[in-house]
Amino acid sequence: MSTYTQYQSCIEACLRCAAICNYCASSCTKEENVKMMAHCIQLDMECTAICYAAAQLMSLGSKKAKEVCTICADICEACAQECAKHDTDHCRKCAEACRKCAEECRKMAS
Repeated sequence: MSTYTQYQSCIEACLRCAAICNYCASSCTKEENVKMMAHCIQLDMECTAICYAAAQLMSLGSKKAKEVCTICADICEACAQECAKHDTDHCRKCAEACRKCAEECRKMAS
C-alpha cells in the first residue's frame, strides 16, 4: 500500500487542477456566448470530478489509483485541448493546470 507522501506531487497537481477547472467552468458560464463554451464547461466538470477522485484514491493508497490516474490524464488532456481553443485567461490557466496534472498522473501510473 502506497502512502500519501509517495504521491504528494500528483495529489497536489490533481487538487490544483480540480480547483482551476471549477474556476474555468464558472467563468465560462459568464461568457457572452455560453453555448459556444458548453463543451469546455462539460470537460471542466468531468476533469474536476476525476481529479478529486484520483487525489482521494491516491491519498487512501488504493490499489486502483494507477488506473484512475490513467483515466484522469486522458480527461485532463482532453480538457487542456478544449481550453486551448478559447482566448480567455481562465481557459489558458485551466489548460496549463490540466497539462501539468496529466503529466503528473502519467508519471504516477507508470
